[in-house]
Amino acid sequence: MVLNAQPLNAQVLIAGPQVSGRCLALTAPISFWGGVDPRSGTIIDARHPQRGEAIAGTVLALPGTIGSSSASAVLLELVHAGKAPAALLMDAPDAILLLGLVVAREMGWPTPPALRLPAAAQAALAGRWLMLSGDGKITAE
Repeated sequence: MVLNAQPLNAQVLIAGPQVSGRCLALTAPISFWGGVDPRSGTIIDARHPQRGEAIAGTVLALPGTIGSSSASAVLLELVHAGKAPAALLMDAPDAILLLGLVVAREMGWPTPPALRLPAAAQAALAGRWLMLSGDGKITAE
C-alpha cells in the first residue's frame, strides 16, 4: 500500500519527466491495437471491462498486455495526438508497446515515462491521484 509519506518504488523502464495524474488501473489486459482509439485515447474494445474510459492524461496501470506488433504504432499515434497516458505502469515490460515510446522520443515528442510495478500494487492505486518522480518513486494523494 502507498502512503503519502512513504513512496512506492517502481523500476524505470522508459525514463521521463515528473508527472501526475489519476490512476486508471485496468482490471484486464488490453491490446492497444483494436483496443484503444488512437485519435481519442478511449478504450474501444467491446469486451474490455473499462470500455469507454479515456486513458489520455491518466497514469495507466496495465496488469498485462495482449500482444500485437501494431501496439507500438498505436501508442506512437496517441503520443502524437496528445492523447497518451501521462505515464504507464506495467506489470511486465512489453517491448513492442515500449517501442512506441522510444520512437516518440527519437522524433522529439514529449514522451510519458513507463515504470514496472506488480499488478497487485497497481490495483491498490486505482482511482488515486499519483505523482511519479523521474527515479521511479510513486506517491499518492
